[in-house]
Amino acid sequence: AMLMSTDENLQAYLQKILTQVRHWLMEGKVTRLVLAISGLETGENLERWVFNVEQEKALGDPAPVCEDDEPVERECTKSEKEIQGEIGAIIRQICASVTFLPLLQEECTFDLLIYCDKNAEVPTTWEETDPRYITNAVDVKLRSFTTFIHRVDTCVSYRDTMDLDDL
Repeated sequence: AMLMSTDENLQAYLQKILTQVRHWLMEGKVTRLVLAISGLETGENLERWVFNVEQEKALGDPAPVCEDDEPVERECTKSEKEIQGEIGAIIRQICASVTFLPLLQEECTFDLLIYCDKNAEVPTTWEETDPRYITNAVDVKLRSFTTFIHRVDTCVSYRDTMDLDDL
């Protein structure tokens, strides 16, 4: 089941950010998106979801061709259905991560970090922040997908509570 927020302020916040991200993606300026989850009271970084974005070709570039002027194999013409299938597989893997991620024991908040080309024009209301790395982290690489414009590699980091619980 998919949960949807009914909080109008959260929806407006996400809409503003996603509109800017879409603009930067179209310009090829985004290199990484990070969803950082931290404890509301402690401020401790608990999870860090990383989506590394690599631009494979610029929008409007012609499709790659082989030396004999034949289009490069089928993978260059991936259908929207295939791309949506790969994205769906990542979403299912993210949902299944509850089987290995530690249960969050406190109320949490999140930040979206967007890593951009240094020439990207950043809205004046946005601010720089630290990378929200996690102390004593376990990293789990998740699936990747490609649209043949962008390749996205995913990873989640979380605080290793084993050593802390054993003390």
